[in-house]
Amino acid sequence: MSPLSITRTLPADATTAALRADVSQGLSRTPKQLPPKWFYDARGSELFEEITRLPDYYPTRAEREILLTRADQIAAATNARTLIELGSGSSDKTRHLIGALTGLHSYVPVDVSESALAAAGEALLADHPGLTVHALVADFQQGIELPDTPGPRLLAFLGGTLGNLVPEERAAFLRSVHALLSPGDALLLGTDLVKDEATLVAAYDDPQGVTAAFNKNVLHVINRELGGDFDPADFDHVALWNTEHEWIEMRLRARKELTVKIPDVDLAVTFDAGEELRTEVSAKFRKDGVRAELAAAGMELTNWWTDGAERFALSLSFRA
Repeated sequence: MSPLSITRTLPADATTAALRADVSQGLSRTPKQLPPKWFYDARGSELFEEITRLPDYYPTRAEREILLTRADQIAAATNARTLIELGSGSSDKTRHLIGALTGLHSYVPVDVSESALAAAGEALLADHPGLTVHALVADFQQGIELPDTPGPRLLAFLGGTLGNLVPEERAAFLRSVHALLSPGDALLLGTDLVKDEATLVAAYDDPQGVTAAFNKNVLHVINRELGGDFDPADFDHVALWNTEHEWIEMRLRARKELTVKIPDVDLAVTFDAGEELRTEVSAKFRKDGVRAELAAAGMELTNWWTDGAERFALSLSFRA
């Protein structure tokens, strides 16, 4: 059996069908909104990689710092023989964990991009020839079925992606994680932390305009995939701190009154001048809140690590 296998659980047309549904529903409601996953076509992924290198965008560097300094402790606490990663992408950060998990048998990356999974799997096997990689082409929010691999298992959900889910979605997601795990299995969760508003807003509104281009990329995706006639120049990038919900919101604000036609979903969308389309929320967390959300899903938080500046946290929890 090959050390790299790729299983597709998403139908070939699932991505287009999901985009059509999200655009039809999200642009027909008041206020208008779209989920952030539609930023990430090939161009959007390149822009995000550029964002992670910007001086004010700290989350990626902070999380990597924790992984570098705490990987051995994570390995000792879990003794994981299988590592599962949701939204694995290039599997870049996970390499630190794989190197520390000396008893690791299997790696199960889960992502919607088959090409990203194949490239990451081949690169990992070049460095870790004894590893078995079971890649899953799947949307973790739609439910996944894990391959039969040895335990204990460590499920990693990194990058602060949990914050892109609103509270009801987070609760459902954490319940689904609990259902995937067996007693003795663990969840490694990355969460960006609440901090001063200026630092947070600067991370999502860089003067170079990279985040603005990333935000507007969703309009290019709709134009290409659904025949839309958005002109990104008609919209301004907006990033603001929502104090009530303790999350950053990214929005696109119409510069003038306009109508956009999206023929593939038979939609004509009108915008008033100044009207905003919400494209992302990025919730920030406190330790007690993370502990409570995990407990509500049947998980017990056992370890909490932050970077030196206490901007970002990795938490380890076990199925209770």
